[in-house]
Amino acid sequence: MSEDLSNFRMEIRDWLEQNCPEEMRSPLRSEKDACWGGRQFKFQSDAQRLWLERMGQKGWTAPDWPTQYGGGGLDREQVKILKQEMARINARDALYSFGISMLGPALLKYGNEEQKHKFLPPIVRGEIRWCQGYSEPNAGSDLASLQAPAVDMGDHYILNGSKIWTSYGDFGDWMFCLVRTAPDAPRHQGISFMLFDMRTPGIRIKPILLISGSSPFCEVFFADVRIPKDQQVGELNKGWSIAKYLLTHEREMISWTGLSQTGTKSVSEIAMDTIGASDDTLDDSLLRADIAKFELDELAFALTIERARDEVKAGVSLGAISSWFKYFGTELNKQRYSLLMDIQGSDALAWTGEASNNGKLARDWLRTKGNSIEGGTSEIQLNIVAKRILGLPG
Repeated sequence: MSEDLSNFRMEIRDWLEQNCPEEMRSPLRSEKDACWGGRQFKFQSDAQRLWLERMGQKGWTAPDWPTQYGGGGLDREQVKILKQEMARINARDALYSFGISMLGPALLKYGNEEQKHKFLPPIVRGEIRWCQGYSEPNAGSDLASLQAPAVDMGDHYILNGSKIWTSYGDFGDWMFCLVRTAPDAPRHQGISFMLFDMRTPGIRIKPILLISGSSPFCEVFFADVRIPKDQQVGELNKGWSIAKYLLTHEREMISWTGLSQTGTKSVSEIAMDTIGASDDTLDDSLLRADIAKFELDELAFALTIERARDEVKAGVSLGAISSWFKYFGTELNKQRYSLLMDIQGSDALAWTGEASNNGKLARDWLRTKGNSIEGGTSEIQLNIVAKRILGLPG
């Protein structure tokens, strides 16, 4: 490592020691501990608020974004060091944001300067929470068949229709949305990419209850919603290109569910603590083999993602590889929770009560089933891999 990078590491280490609150140096206990920011967000503690403010001021919630848009301006080696040093002290991410993981990259590539300066700095500081308006009741995996019409009214559009499976739509401040602006055009054409405030008159939100008992998804209905034309991103009727680009980032984001979170125990450690062992070896040989295979797959996946991220920072397009990441990562997450259920045995079936944290494990296990549906089903991802990566005939 060069002397410059060594010095940078020490600077990062010193800054984190001085600025990361002690309370933020531990794993998330529940989803409530995750900081999403935005107008409606209520901080769980002063430490959580302070951590976001300090990281946002440095631009380190989006460390590789340009400084002129509020980002940290770090190169790929510096970003890697920042993440390593945060992991060293088990520091939580200061902000979880669809604005950072999905919309931001699309705006950096397709947005005009006014849009970049208007939206990107508030995203970095956690002032706007974004939700995604893609799927419709009759346009899920076949997204290009979406129909929600946005009619040109001169200086604005009028949007009607609905979106479904909108993650955290009931908490979103703004939506990035695909709409149909040329109804007679071929289905991959005539789609435009719009941004609008969720407080705009004519928007109604209905949560969707899942089998896990929680409701992260919503259906959103539009009735004569007014969208100013300066909130259209990219060219009119050319939104499909933006949609595809954003999907690569969404699928990469979802794929990270396949990796253990910083500061959490591994499956093998949980098994050793729960089941017990002889001579530091799990007595159940079949379970031992399943856990070993899972953790080797997880390690290989982590290394592959790290290599791909370095390639992207070097200018290599991720492209269809994101579909493979999404497929493998979500399958890994399902395997993780199946193993955790096996480890806990009948205790894993608890649905209520303090001892089971109100059935958290069972609910999380059920929630993983949605990972292979959201962001494009596993079947769709495998079709993309077959066609775009392996070159197999249709």
